[in-house]
Amino acid sequence: MADAASQGAAGLRPHRAHSQPLMYVKVLSAVGYEPLPPTLGRNLFGRQVYQLPGLFAYAKHIMKIDGRAGLFKGLTPRLCSGAIGTIVHSQVLQRYQEADQEEEPGPSLKEPLSSLEQVIKETSREMVARSAATLVTHPFHVITLRCMVQFIGRETKYSGIFSPFVTIYREEGILGFFAGLVPRLLGDVLSLWLCNMLAYLINTYALENGVSTMSEMKSYSQAVTGFFASMLTYPFVLVSNLMAINNCGLAGGLPPYAPNYSCWLDCWSQLLKEGNMSRGNSLFFQKVPAGKLYVWEEKRFR
Repeated sequence: MADAASQGAAGLRPHRAHSQPLMYVKVLSAVGYEPLPPTLGRNLFGRQVYQLPGLFAYAKHIMKIDGRAGLFKGLTPRLCSGAIGTIVHSQVLQRYQEADQEEEPGPSLKEPLSSLEQVIKETSREMVARSAATLVTHPFHVITLRCMVQFIGRETKYSGIFSPFVTIYREEGILGFFAGLVPRLLGDVLSLWLCNMLAYLINTYALENGVSTMSEMKSYSQAVTGFFASMLTYPFVLVSNLMAINNCGLAGGLPPYAPNYSCWLDCWSQLLKEGNMSRGNSLFFQKVPAGKLYVWEEKRFR
C-alpha cells in the first residue's frame, strides 16, 4: 500500500499542472477552434502563407475570457489520470520483475539474450504496462478533453468531479468512457516501438564504441527518436481526441462546427482528405486548416 501511495504521488508531479495551459491550447487547436484571425507570415521555405496565432496569443485570449484560472480547466481529472496511470504502470512492471526473480534461483539453461532480443523484451513489457495504464485511465482522459472543449460553447455540462461520470454513463453508457481509445492505444504502441527500435539502431550502428561521451550521445538519440516517433504518430492522437468529444453534446463536437463521425476510421479518412492530419501539432507556425468553420469567419459573414 505504501508503494502504491508513493507511486500515485509521483503521478501528481508539478509539471502536469505547469503544462496544463500548453495542453489546453493544443487540444482546442486540434479540434479546430480558432477564435483569432490568421496573419500573413512565411513558412520555413520563405513562402508567404496564412498562419494562425501562436501559443501566447491563444493563451492571452483564454485569460481575457476566463481569467488566469481558465487555463487550468480539466486539471483535476488529468491529475487523477496521472496518479492512477503511474500506479498501474509500475505495478505491471513490478510483476514482470517478480517473475524474473522467481526464475533466477535455479540453474538456467537458457542462452543469454542478445542486445536486440533484450530491447524487444523490455519494449514488449513496457507496451503492456503502458496499455494497461491507458485502458484504466482513459475515462479520466475523456473527461479532461471534454472539460477543455466546453470553452468553445461556454457549456458547464462536464463540471465537477463526479458529475461527468454520471453524465457520460447516463447518455452514452459504459462505451462512452472509452471513446477514442483504439487510436490512442495504437498511437502509443506504435510510438513506443518506433522510438525504441530507432534508438537501438542508432546506438548500435551509428555511434562508435569508445567515444568518451557515449552515454550522453545515447541519451540524445533517445530524445531525438522520441520526438520523431511522436511526430509520426500524432495523427492517432488527433483522431483519438476528436473521437473523445464527437457527438457528446458539446458545441465543439457537434455539427455544424464538427462532423458527426461514424467511427475513428471515418474521422481519419476525413482529416486525410482535407489535409488536416497535423492540425494542432504546432503552436507557433501553424497553417490555417481546411474544412472547418472558425469563429473569426462567422463574425466576418455576419
